Amino acid sequence: MFCGEYRRCVTTDALAVLESAEPGGGSADPGGPATVDWPGVDDPDALRAQLMSWLGQYANAGTRRTYAYALGLPVAWVDPPSPTSTSTPTSTRRPPPAARGPLHDVAWFRWCARRGLDPRRATTRDVTAWLHALDAAGAQRRTRQRMLSTVAAFCGHLAETGVIAANPAAVNRSRLGLSTGARDASPTVRLTAAQVRALLASAARLHHGRDPRAELYSRRAVAFVALLTLGLRISELVGLDRGDLYRTGGDEVLRVRGKGGLHREVYLTAPVREALVAYLAERDRLGGGPLPARRGHAGAPPTPMIATRDGGRCSRVDLAQLLRRIATTAGPELDGVADRVHPHALRHAYVTIALENGAPIQHVQADVGHASIATTQHYDRGLRTRDSSAADIVAAATAAP
Repeated sequence: MFCGEYRRCVTTDALAVLESAEPGGGSADPGGPATVDWPGVDDPDALRAQLMSWLGQYANAGTRRTYAYALGLPVAWVDPPSPTSTSTPTSTRRPPPAARGPLHDVAWFRWCARRGLDPRRATTRDVTAWLHALDAAGAQRRTRQRMLSTVAAFCGHLAETGVIAANPAAVNRSRLGLSTGARDASPTVRLTAAQVRALLASAARLHHGRDPRAELYSRRAVAFVALLTLGLRISELVGLDRGDLYRTGGDEVLRVRGKGGLHREVYLTAPVREALVAYLAERDRLGGGPLPARRGHAGAPPTPMIATRDGGRCSRVDLAQLLRRIATTAGPELDGVADRVHPHALRHAYVTIALENGAPIQHVQADVGHASIATTQHYDRGLRTRDSSAADIVAAATAAP
């Protein structure tokens, strides 16, 4: 906690309203009454209603979850189960909630609650102090930019609906080093084609001891890494169902749901198809084949493309940990970078390898679902190599007699 500042602090126990529905926690139903007080907030039910009014404008669950993380809200508030869905884990595209990140306790609402501050009464001074707290907690500039944008969007909604007079998050970003026009060099490790091959080989060798499902898990690991080589976001991958694989125009494609709820078709390569066929065949052999269609339904119930042991949907955190395990056993090709390999690194590799080998940037943009070609260009770190730098020329000139 950040105690000793200009506002009083409250104990962690008092923040139960901002926890998930657990024994002793607050109500997970955003439309129901709060079972505990919200520190600093006299009308927590009204604040919840205002939150739901704002979040209800976003159809994409991933967007709502991102905003929930920045605000410190329980996922159950922003992404409640559909009342029409069944209780089976395979009936929804929604992945399990992600684990709490290192900035959970300094998220906006939790930061305010520890000071007994109603977020609707926050000033620009409060927002600036919060940004400094994020910086002290180790939040990178991009993270602070995103979290500030979330708070600014919510406060903008409150201002538009007359709840507050002005947006306190409309701060001078340039003075805070958060100008949206400036972009840091990407911290994502740049993987070569040889390193991607090493990851696929390592996935095939993954050891699972004497587990009778060892073959299934190895094939799943290969299929997982193979899908990442198509440039998919991890959120897109965990949301894939088996029914998203189909043929069109004579080719096999994946129907991928990207940002903003927009769908795109991603063409399957031969290696990815082989990996998926091998994995799904083994999964069907052990599980008795795909589920049959239910009476009164046109097709079988949706099942995840990459599934857990019991057929449920994998979480992003578990798959990221699996990829790290694969990278650490990939051999000398991944020496020095294995601990920096994560799912986005393979998406990054798709763009850089494609552009380095002459693929039109417009094609790459469509493949990975970038809304702006400028985003695709930012990924192209292949244009920044030692050969395109003047560093050696300057060094040679200064070393000359």
